[in-house]
Amino acid sequence: MPASPDTESPAAVWIRTQAPRWEALAAEAAAAPRRPHATVDEALHTLRTYRVLTQHLASARELMPAGLLTAALQNTCATLHAAINRAPRLTGSRWLRLIRDEIPAAAASVRTLALWLAALLVASALAGWWLIDTYPALVTLIASPRMIDGVERGHLWTYQVLNLAPPALLSARIFSNNVMVILGAFCSGILFGLGAFYMIAYNGLMLGGLLAFTHQHGLELGLVKFTLAHGPVELSVMCLAAAAGTALGEAVIRPVHSTRTESLRRRAAQLGPLLLACALLLLGSGLIEGFLSPRAAVSIPVRLAVGLGYWTLMLLWLGGRLIPKAKAKETTR
Repeated sequence: MPASPDTESPAAVWIRTQAPRWEALAAEAAAAPRRPHATVDEALHTLRTYRVLTQHLASARELMPAGLLTAALQNTCATLHAAINRAPRLTGSRWLRLIRDEIPAAAASVRTLALWLAALLVASALAGWWLIDTYPALVTLIASPRMIDGVERGHLWTYQVLNLAPPALLSARIFSNNVMVILGAFCSGILFGLGAFYMIAYNGLMLGGLLAFTHQHGLELGLVKFTLAHGPVELSVMCLAAAAGTALGEAVIRPVHSTRTESLRRRAAQLGPLLLACALLLLGSGLIEGFLSPRAAVSIPVRLAVGLGYWTLMLLWLGGRLIPKAKAKETTR
């Protein structure tokens, strides 16, 4: 037979009296995470629901610490907490703030590292030139037998890519390959900068070595002509991605917040927009490399104009000068 009200435990009385209210709270907790756009009244109602649920959770932990009801209330509170604190959707103003403010700020925070890595790229390219120019047989370390055979026959491999795939498919392949490169530079940079040092130095050695090898066969102008339109931005983006990864490694080595985990989390959130910018810039480079660079009929002045123009556009964007900020209205007394 059911227990009388006098013999019921405080927990049972509390559950019986609050059960009807929990149905309404549960309905709101289930609807809030699925709501794409909330009005002001709906948002306030969700906040009130969360506050009431936390109060009930505190009571449940006191009356029945290991009960199923406590676990259910805790899960519901966690769901509402995630719904309340989720990031806002990328509206027009959010995109504008991301492109105009957050990406330039992230680029500015790693500017010094990127310049040092660019200097490393140049130094390693000079070292690669000297190495292959002095010991030509070492070209097998950086070039495939097919590339070497073609250059020795007087043909660059760069202008044969259009025969393998149409420009659209070629651009997609180049973009995916470039994205993998910058992700590798970013992820390897977190290893205290050693991975970024290796990737930049290796690519510089390979670039300088190939230039020296083609120079030995009188084809260096063709290689420069091929890379002139897309190369400046691609190399710059690689240095930026490596600098961002190195900055993450620095956040672990020298944390500026209470813990290394917190320092890493905040630094990653700050540098995230920069990776988006790198991907967008590489998308443009992939289109240029797929549609323009392999065409031998395009003159050097045109390639130079495209390469310098795109590189200047990148510098203006990352420097925060591409989109002017709205001026604050002056108030008159």
